[in-house]
Amino acid sequence: MKRSSIIALVVLAIILLGGCSTYNSLVGKKNDVDQKWADVQSQYQRRLDLIPNLVNTVKGYADFEKSTLEAVVEARAKATSINVTADNLDDATIAKINAQMGQVNSSLSRLLAVVENYPDLKANQNFLKLQDELAGTENRIATARDNFNEVVKIYNNGIQRLPGALLAGFLGYKAKPYFEAEAGSDKAPKVEF
Repeated sequence: MKRSSIIALVVLAIILLGGCSTYNSLVGKKNDVDQKWADVQSQYQRRLDLIPNLVNTVKGYADFEKSTLEAVVEARAKATSINVTADNLDDATIAKINAQMGQVNSSLSRLLAVVENYPDLKANQNFLKLQDELAGTENRIATARDNFNEVVKIYNNGIQRLPGALLAGFLGYKAKPYFEAEAGSDKAPKVEF
């Protein structure tokens, strides 16, 4: 073999090995995004699973507006109707999820505000435990979203930087959107007594 043929084969082998390495790296990053998205969904499901118990506990102690309980149940039903995977995430889907989870938050806030008028309920151990579970779940959701955003950043960097950018488009890898704070969440709530 001629020296130029050997050099060409060595260069081709290096390119192929580099391509394989880049491909494997992109696959790993995509799988990380998928796993972290599953973590977010798991925490959302945990929240949605707590809601019926919270509603039933409140029903047992309080006799108040039926519309408040119905709003919570309806918001939960809408939120459970979303079926999203990491593969079909885009800005519109994230906005839809945020809107529906915002409705869940809003209805739960209204429910908890109405509960303030029922001292027996506020002192009930089952209710207190559910409130603690809900607060813990909200923290887990925030952590899961932060973790998701971190792996999305790593994934997006991988498909937008060289050499990943050369293969990503060809292989169908697209940038994933981040979770962003809801509008108005940058302002602290006003508490008055």
